[in-house]
Amino acid sequence: MPLRTKDFDYHLPDGLIAARPLAERTASRMMVVHRDSGRIEHRMFREFPEFLTPDDLLVLNDTRVIPARVFSDDGKIELLCLDRLSPVDWRCLARPGKKMKPGRTLVVGGITGTVAEVFDNGDRLIHWQSPLDLDRHGHLALPHYMGRDDEESDKERYQTVFAREEGAIAAPTAGLHFTPEMLETIAHAFLTLHVGVGTFRPVSVEVVKDHIMHSEKYGVSEETARRVNAAGRVLAVGTTVTRVLEALGRQCAESGMRIAEHEHSGATDIFIHPPYNFRVVGGLLTNFHLPQSTLIMLVSAFAGRELVMEAYRKAVEERYRFYSYGDCMLVV
Repeated sequence: MPLRTKDFDYHLPDGLIAARPLAERTASRMMVVHRDSGRIEHRMFREFPEFLTPDDLLVLNDTRVIPARVFSDDGKIELLCLDRLSPVDWRCLARPGKKMKPGRTLVVGGITGTVAEVFDNGDRLIHWQSPLDLDRHGHLALPHYMGRDDEESDKERYQTVFAREEGAIAAPTAGLHFTPEMLETIAHAFLTLHVGVGTFRPVSVEVVKDHIMHSEKYGVSEETARRVNAAGRVLAVGTTVTRVLEALGRQCAESGMRIAEHEHSGATDIFIHPPYNFRVVGGLLTNFHLPQSTLIMLVSAFAGRELVMEAYRKAVEERYRFYSYGDCMLVV
């Protein structure tokens, strides 16, 4: 029988959703899930290096979150700037959308924008008279489950310490736990995947395999590709890294390498769910995810659905902190 979306459901009390980060990045709890034995440990993230060997390579996503949420000067229109197509053209989500028909104008920070096109999925192409200054007029688009608007402190804490390539709407949250001091002690490499708004879109189909995955842009350097192939074990920090590595691994399945040793750029809509044969990733560090989401499906493909759902039940029982600013899970 095919897996259904409801097979990845669980109950989460509202009080376990982390609306704000802890004072220290490494202070999070870390559930360790052992795939071979099914054993579940309750540890602290600062103990993470204890689970690594000298042959391991940690791969992290160095995307940088942009303040993509803007409001018109009259307060009537909200935009989420998804993709900059040129210095003055942005693909956006608009709310309320019914007001944003072709030719409609709005003003943000004194700059006039015009709806140039409405795409089939409802996104708008907004053409601005001059480049929009998101750093000055934009806000971070925090996930809705935090139940609050962004604050000054989020500018630093909703970014990883290694964020450098601008373009994400949301943070690659598994990376939020790291400090420069910890990374200095660990062999690591970077790739880039710009986390898009599709991360927050629910799975609306009944049967998992019928879901159509969103596409996200990525980039991988030749150096990272070489290091991935040379590593004894590759540990992905987050589902975004996992998706990129496995998408490239699928392209390279017949070559004898994990991924081709050259620079990669493009977009992937890979949807990883049980059953799935992982070709590149041998360990996964990830946060706790929304019920029935593509992210919990990916983790279930890596560790097994029954073990992952049991781990989530224990996380609720042990009162772990969930979602973007929450605790983490290491699957080995």
